[in-house]
Amino acid sequence: MPVILENATGITRDMSASGMFFWTDGGAFAAGDPIRFAVPIRKPAGKMTLICRGAVVRTEQYEAMLGVAVRITASTMEPVR
Repeated sequence: MPVILENATGITRDMSASGMFFWTDGGAFAAGDPIRFAVPIRKPAGKMTLICRGAVVRTEQYEAMLGVAVRITASTMEPVR
């Protein structure tokens, strides 16, 4: 699924209720940094956006991509208008 960040975009590798790992080719992230992001989700009732806040747990560099592991501390699901 796509991930929308403040200054970049990414793609999820893994996601759970308490965390996420995504790949991005933009932005600068370090362990401990606060992070906010959104994940568009399609549901039978319509399009929704999962809006999350959390903290970066770790990063992994792979060629031109940066992997970012995040602990989610708060989230809300909002309909797309």
